[in-house]
Amino acid sequence: MRVDGKDVRPIWVNPQDDTVVQVIDQRKLPHEYVVADLKTVNQTIEAIKEMFVRGAPLIGATGAYGVYLAARQCMNHGLAELENQCDRLKAARPTAVNLAWAVDKVLDRIKLLDDPQKRVSLARSMADEITEDEADNCRKIGEFGVTLIEEIARVKKGQRVNILTHCNAGWLACVEYGTATAPIYEAFNRGIDVHVWVDETRPLNQGARLTAWELGKHGIAHTVITDNAGGHLMQHKMVDLVITGTDRTTFTGDVANKIGTYLKALAAKDNGIPFYVALPSSTFDWTLKDGVLDIPIEERDPDEVRFVQGLHGDKLVSVLVPPVDSPAANYAFDVTPARLVTGFITERGICPASETGVMGLFPEKRQG
Repeated sequence: MRVDGKDVRPIWVNPQDDTVVQVIDQRKLPHEYVVADLKTVNQTIEAIKEMFVRGAPLIGATGAYGVYLAARQCMNHGLAELENQCDRLKAARPTAVNLAWAVDKVLDRIKLLDDPQKRVSLARSMADEITEDEADNCRKIGEFGVTLIEEIARVKKGQRVNILTHCNAGWLACVEYGTATAPIYEAFNRGIDVHVWVDETRPLNQGARLTAWELGKHGIAHTVITDNAGGHLMQHKMVDLVITGTDRTTFTGDVANKIGTYLKALAAKDNGIPFYVALPSSTFDWTLKDGVLDIPIEERDPDEVRFVQGLHGDKLVSVLVPPVDSPAANYAFDVTPARLVTGFITERGICPASETGVMGLFPEKRQG
């Protein structure tokens, strides 16, 4: 994507030093643009755990490059140590399925090689390939998803289409284009009048900080709202369509996404508003049937709830909100049951949120 006239991605290999993977530290946006260097597995794990990088496709790409760094790090330590480092990478965040998918995909190939240097070379090329594939999948998601926006614009006779999204499922989370935002970017580029309601997305405010920053840089009209405003807007016919991303989705249609997504789906259902989830196939969990019972829900540091980060003068500061001795709970995700999801937007097309719908697009994933 282009930011201030420059082509920008959230992850890349340093062109001057291929032993260094560089990422945008998304904790600092939108007020500071900081690039972090990843040279070791430990630094990669920290970047994933502490959310320098976040969003399922980007976590997967980071995990793939983490295997590349692990292969370099383990050149003199044998296959067992390489596998151990990859297990550590996969454990960095439990909910996003892309992480384990990407790590295993690279490791399963490179461990067949005996030459450590060849392992390094293959890991690098596979990480590059995974990253490019995720970007291309998001482009396709935009091309399929824009048809939904075009149809609404047609019915509204060219009047503004209002889309609500939750969390950040833009290019910052996905290498390029985004998942939930890809159809929005495509609609804007085609001249459709679109406006985005951006949930602030507490805790960590990925919507207010990241989605709003992205959309603003691209020139797309948007308004930041409190997380609890969506239902009100839907009741008053101010939302035409809801599109979110996801960190893990079962092949039966249950969707794990940033906490608060379930409530948006309930409000959309009550008000007859289409609720779509945009995702590449790498975000499907092909082993789980019941997302509510079986998808692990990450519980993060309570201080993410207790403190709010913002700009004071020219400095980033954290401010304590509740009483100093009040405990807090920080569930990072919730699961939206398939019955509340209108459909999925994937790189192969749009389908109902059901096993039949998903397998119709991905028949090769059928078991038995």
